[in-house]
Amino acid sequence: MVQLIVGKKGKGKTKQLLDKVNTEVKEVSGNIVYLDKSTKHMFELNNKVRLIDVCEFMVENSSEFIGFICGIISQDRDLEKMFLDSFLKIACLGDDGDILPVVEKLEKVSESFGVDFVLSVSKDEQELPESLKSKIIVSL
Repeated sequence: MVQLIVGKKGKGKTKQLLDKVNTEVKEVSGNIVYLDKSTKHMFELNNKVRLIDVCEFMVENSSEFIGFICGIISQDRDLEKMFLDSFLKIACLGDDGDILPVVEKLEKVSESFGVDFVLSVSKDEQELPESLKSKIIVSL
């Protein structure tokens, strides 16, 4: 399953994502990974959550990003959830990028490996394709 937290920059998406990850870490039996563009939020995360700074790994396009995600999953069979902050940046989509193909690919990865994804996306709800609006859990 892929879920979205959407809203323009500075609206509080990261806080929503951090609150969600810190709540869910108490409820899940498997592992949780938090992907971000830096380690800035390290001390705001529960210590059971694995924080990965995607920018350290030279991911240059959305295909490499999906490969990166699959690599993480391949190394942790107990992985249950992945939280992706600054999704447009870490997935190399830019502010105007079409997120639909990447989200569809993440949905396939989710179905294949049983890992749920929660994405923080810096776009307004009306900027998203109609097919993604059902995946929105928070719109700011």
